[in-house]
Amino acid sequence: MKKLIFAALAALMMPSALAQASLEEIAATPGKAGGVYYAYPTPDSTAWTAAPKGYKPFYISHYGRHGSRYLISDNDYAAPRDLLRRANEADALTELGRDVLVRLDSVWQEGEGRGGELSPLGARQHQAIARRMYNAYPQVFDAQGRYTACSTVVMRCAHSMFNFVSQLREMNPQLVIPCESGQRNMYFLNYHSPESGFYSSERGPWYQSWRRFRAAQTQPDRLVRSIFADAEWVATWVDPVEFMWQMYWVAVDMQNMETKVDFFDLFTAEELYSLWQVFNFNFFACNSSYAAADGQLTGNARNLVRDIVAKADRCIAEGGHGADFRFGHDGNIIPLTALMRLTNCYTDEMRPEKLAEVWSDFKISPMGSNLQMVFFRNNSGDVLVKILLNESEIAVDMPSDIFPYYRWNDLRDYLLKL
Repeated sequence: MKKLIFAALAALMMPSALAQASLEEIAATPGKAGGVYYAYPTPDSTAWTAAPKGYKPFYISHYGRHGSRYLISDNDYAAPRDLLRRANEADALTELGRDVLVRLDSVWQEGEGRGGELSPLGARQHQAIARRMYNAYPQVFDAQGRYTACSTVVMRCAHSMFNFVSQLREMNPQLVIPCESGQRNMYFLNYHSPESGFYSSERGPWYQSWRRFRAAQTQPDRLVRSIFADAEWVATWVDPVEFMWQMYWVAVDMQNMETKVDFFDLFTAEELYSLWQVFNFNFFACNSSYAAADGQLTGNARNLVRDIVAKADRCIAEGGHGADFRFGHDGNIIPLTALMRLTNCYTDEMRPEKLAEVWSDFKISPMGSNLQMVFFRNNSGDVLVKILLNESEIAVDMPSDIFPYYRWNDLRDYLLKL
């Protein structure tokens, strides 16, 4: 037993091995430079640790981020496209610049009018996650089970829910899973306190550090020279820093679209890594365990933790089986994982230039990210829980003699103390 406890503690003490994101990693998989725009990676394996003898799955508590989406605004596609069109009319583009304009025109064909919407890939991601869940825990799903599904009022979340639930119903048409998308559930699905709003705003303690870091990390001259042929035209009409960021957003979101166009060739690996570090710090400082926020950001997930505990208690008390499915955003799952103190999902590091060594947004909340708590019960009614982040077993900040499983009574006390 002591060896098992030590193994669980060791898993909690390896942040650098699992959380560190290096230049080499970004160079090998440029899509990761998108941070929370990274398209959900299909798990290498679902060969999880078997439950102790006599324990069978009976309940799943789930929170899922919406799947892959288009950039939030049509203007995110239109602004760089329009700039390059004007430059082309002025004969101010290089050969590469003219090629980039052709690519942007093709992207516009798919992206126009779809700002913020779930993409077809996003739908497929949730179908696949549901399919793997059903195949892994068929005992949870039958006509006698009790199921709920709810999403935030944002349509990409509702569409993610519909695709997820439809896949489960396709696998078992007898399942009854009511779906709800409305204001009544927003207090736990997507809660943000007024206090946290200050800490995540430009008035918050993160902003000046981020602003200086952004200025230091954004080096647009090489990119601009490769696209524009007329320096005088650039001096009059182009903000090089903003142009670099515009092209970065388009480049990192292409992995979430159907159009087979790539813009990563415009950037060096070093440039992608530098820009990602800025975005990574931004997301951490506004959503996670940023120490200067005094717990207000992670506190946004308290209502969600209470809902998780209450609904699990209800299923256990009823002695039945089923699942509760929730669908929201990266700004919800990131504070949830930090509040729960999942391995590599929280840190006290506040230095922008050091954060990538201990915390990586794309490893916590890529498009379609999900937290699954799978409950197991034996004939005596003893309940164990396993936690999966993006379908991989993960630890909370407490020991367990049966890791990756936890005794529900212990985990329940741990969660309620949060």
